[in-house]
Amino acid sequence: MPPDPLVKGLLSGDRIALAKLITDVESGSPRASEALRTVYARTGRSTVVGFAGPLGVGKSSLISRLVRYLRTEGLKVGVVAVDPSSPFSGGAVLGDRVRLDLPRGDKGVFVRSMATRGQAGGLAQGTRDTVRLMEAFGMDVVIVETVGSGQSDVNIRDVATTRVVVLVPHLGDDIQSLKAGLFEIADIFAVNKSDLPGSAEAVRHLREMTTIMSPRSDWRPDVTECSALNATGIEELWKKIQRHEDFVRKESSAHQESRDRLKKELRELLQRKLEERLRSMLLEDGEVEEWARQVEEGKIDPYTGSDRIVQRLSGQGRSKTVSRRSPRLDKGARPRG
Repeated sequence: MPPDPLVKGLLSGDRIALAKLITDVESGSPRASEALRTVYARTGRSTVVGFAGPLGVGKSSLISRLVRYLRTEGLKVGVVAVDPSSPFSGGAVLGDRVRLDLPRGDKGVFVRSMATRGQAGGLAQGTRDTVRLMEAFGMDVVIVETVGSGQSDVNIRDVATTRVVVLVPHLGDDIQSLKAGLFEIADIFAVNKSDLPGSAEAVRHLREMTTIMSPRSDWRPDVTECSALNATGIEELWKKIQRHEDFVRKESSAHQESRDRLKKELRELLQRKLEERLRSMLLEDGEVEEWARQVEEGKIDPYTGSDRIVQRLSGQGRSKTVSRRSPRLDKGARPRG
C-alpha cells in the first residue's frame, strides 16, 4: 500500500480522505500530485458523464434525478459541480450543491462543488484530477456539471467520455448558435422540461440537425426527451449514455479521441510546470529579474527580453554574453505594454 495515509484512506473508501485530497488538488499542493501518481493505475474504469448547456435549462435538477435512478440500480455516484467565480473577489457561491436535490446521508453519493477561479471553458482547473480521485475511490459513475455559460462550456470534452448537452423547448434560433460551440461536443442531446409545449418540435429539430451535421467521429449524436420535474425519461437517458459508452470502448475513432485527450493533458501539464518554474525564476533569479527590469525601463525590447528568459529557462547561455548585444530602444521611444 502507498505510504500516504490519505491515499490509503482514499483506496479503502474513506470519504474524509477523498475530500482532503480534492482540497489538495484545488490548492495545488505537491501532495496532490504524488497522490494522483499513486492512484493513476486505478483510474479509467468509471463512466464519466459531462452535463453542459445554457443557464436555466435544469442541468442540476436533471442530474439529481439521474443520480437517484443510478442509486436504485446499486451504482455509486460522484458529482463534480462547477460554479463560476467572481472576477473581482475570486469567490463563488457554489450554488450547484444547493440546487442538487439528493438524499442526505447516502454513502453511495459524493458531491463536490468547485469554483472556476477564472478558468475558461466551463470547468475548474482541478476538475479532471478530482474526477480521477473519485474513480480511484471506487465510484461507478462520475458526473461533471459545467458552469453553464453556453457555448464556452467545451472543455468538458477533455474530461468526460460521454457529453450530454441539456436544452429546453422554445430555444428557437438559439439552437442554431450551438453549432459554434456546444453542438460539436454533444454525444447526447437531452431536451429537458418535456412537459412543456414545443418539446416534440425541439426534438424533431435537433434530430434533423444531427442528420446533416458533419460527424466528429463514427458516432452521430442521439436525442432524447426527459423531464426532471416529472422524473420521466431518466431511464432512457441512462440507456443512451450506456450505448455511447459501449461505442467508446469498441470503436477505433473513440480510442483516438482518448489518445488526443491524454496528449492535450500532457501539453497542459507541461505548460503549467513551465509557468511555475518561470514564476519562481522571476522571483529568485537575479539575471531574469534584471532582464525584466530592463524591459520595464525601455532599455531592451520585450522580444529580446523574452528570448533571453527562454534561453535561461532551458539552461542555454549566460546573460553576460547576450547582454552586451542588447539592442536599446530608440531615444524617445516608449515601450509598448
